[in-house]
Amino acid sequence: MDVYHADLNEAQADPAVSALFAPRAGVTPFDRIDWLQQMAERCLDPTRCFIAVARDGDAVAALPLYRTPAGLTALGNWYSFIARPRYNDPALLTAILRHASTVGALNFGPLPDREAGALLHAARKSGWIACLTPATINHVLHTKGRDFAKWWATRPGPLRETVRRKSRKITTRITRAFDEAEWDTYAAIYAQSWKPTEASPEFLRRFAIAESRAGRLRLGIASLDGLPVAAQLWTIEGGTAFIHKLAHLPAAAAHSPGTVLSHALFAMAFDDDRVDLIDFGTGDDRYKRDLMEETRQRWQLEAYHPRAVRHWPALGKLVVRTTLARARRLAAVEQAR
Repeated sequence: MDVYHADLNEAQADPAVSALFAPRAGVTPFDRIDWLQQMAERCLDPTRCFIAVARDGDAVAALPLYRTPAGLTALGNWYSFIARPRYNDPALLTAILRHASTVGALNFGPLPDREAGALLHAARKSGWIACLTPATINHVLHTKGRDFAKWWATRPGPLRETVRRKSRKITTRITRAFDEAEWDTYAAIYAQSWKPTEASPEFLRRFAIAESRAGRLRLGIASLDGLPVAAQLWTIEGGTAFIHKLAHLPAAAAHSPGTVLSHALFAMAFDDDRVDLIDFGTGDDRYKRDLMEETRQRWQLEAYHPRAVRHWPALGKLVVRTTLARARRLAAVEQAR
């Protein structure tokens, strides 16, 4: 068995490793090697970014990591809906974490259920003291073969009435090919919205250009009396529509331009792109609940290796937290009896 660290260029050049991160059904934008490369170059320190790899014959596992003074974290940031290992044999994750034990601290997420369980098992099996805690909520909608009209009829009455009334003054357009003027319009709306300052606008712009070239971009703009007042950035990949960004001008909020624009983009996702799933990213925002039908928990793995003396204070706090949490769960069970 081989266990080693590869920078992102080396990982891309290795067919077995790059295949784990290649676009296909079940692979999100946040898994792809080009996403990780752009993130490393535009958002992080690329010298601290790497992929830990374990190989045993045809079996391979890879864990994208970022090295910080406090230990290892996921190679991801605020733009990533998920961070997760990629593998065709989860048993190899144990070898990766055993090899990483000299670092002594790992904080990794947001993890989907399956990969969270696999990584927790691997950490404990390789000698780490680890736990999973809830990180964030992911709102999703399975289209289940419905067309847009059938699904829209199930939405709350106040939402449908808002779209019916506000659509009289709001016009929408959706572009699939990157256009500099349209992107500038999106960026201007976002800059004037209630959203925090965009952390890495060039990263997002390059992502939009790449998605356009691959036919995956959906950029929506809503206008009021000819003035652009709301914008949304979606991509379509592997049967899933990903809602990356949305914003509107606060001065136009009474006209609900974002809601009307969402209506248009959802209609496109259902009837034109015929997606199986719509993914509204991270965060349990109230406005998502009227549009989405299911939630998925995302997890954070926190792990420390007992041999890493400098992490003993953090390890001690983790042990106390997990002990108290276990005691509360047992008390709740006893009380329910």
